[in-house]
Amino acid sequence: MENILELTDVEKKFPGFELKNITFEVKKGFITGFIGTNGAGKTTVIRCIMDLLQIDSGSIHIFGKTHRKETEAIKQNIGFVYDGDYFYPDLSMEHNKRLIAPFYKNWNDDLFSYYMKYFNLPLKRKVKHLSRGMKIKFSIAIALSHDPELIMMDEPTSGLDPVFRRELMDLLQDIMQDENKSIFFSTHITADLEKIADYVTFIHDGEIVSSKEKDEVLDEYAVVKGPNYLLSGNLRTHLQGIKVTDVGFEGLIRNENEITDSLQSELLLERPTLEDIIYYTVKGDKHAAQPDA
Repeated sequence: MENILELTDVEKKFPGFELKNITFEVKKGFITGFIGTNGAGKTTVIRCIMDLLQIDSGSIHIFGKTHRKETEAIKQNIGFVYDGDYFYPDLSMEHNKRLIAPFYKNWNDDLFSYYMKYFNLPLKRKVKHLSRGMKIKFSIAIALSHDPELIMMDEPTSGLDPVFRRELMDLLQDIMQDENKSIFFSTHITADLEKIADYVTFIHDGEIVSSKEKDEVLDEYAVVKGPNYLLSGNLRTHLQGIKVTDVGFEGLIRNENEITDSLQSELLLERPTLEDIIYYTVKGDKHAAQPDA
């Protein structure tokens, strides 16, 4: 199976934060979700991939190429959507499009018109008069109109209403009918990815926790619920991010086989969501850092 994007041992240091040995891949013809809390390093990784930040060490290959040697060819085949304003606010969407289109050899005006109609965007309206949702839709229309092989999306649905998010998920699934395209979708709204992602890469505190098929990630963990007295044994050492209430406890376990047969009948094990995995992983780290809390 061909990889369209490969990161190997990528490191980038800032005061108070660093990316550590970032290694994962994005496969051609699939949607890969990139999950983690705000501040986990998702945007930093994407900026490194897009060559907006220079990495300290490691390697990044896109379409088998590197930015050092073939950055123009790489960027011609990437559609980039990120959470930020990069259009001219005092110009209309049509005028912005006329300035951007010449940079892409494969720009397709018919495709642009299709997406503008799909999102019901008025061409003549100035960017500064657009709502946040309309700006994101315009960004997506621009990103898709040069028929890119790789679509990079950094938090495109953050803070937007469920109707737009559902509309976008439907659009991405339509795009993936073309098996030559790949989508790398960064978000902390994990419910979106559970609908459409084939693979999931989970980053926490600048490190990759896992990078696997979505169902494999979900099958690897279990949410465990039970009465509080069971925590007096060694069960507690196998759980991540325990939440204890007056009526019982809840936590996450990475390997169900660590639960002894004698405990199985007293516990309830449920398949987690991606949100459960993020929540208990982060909560577990905080618990470990504050053992007396």
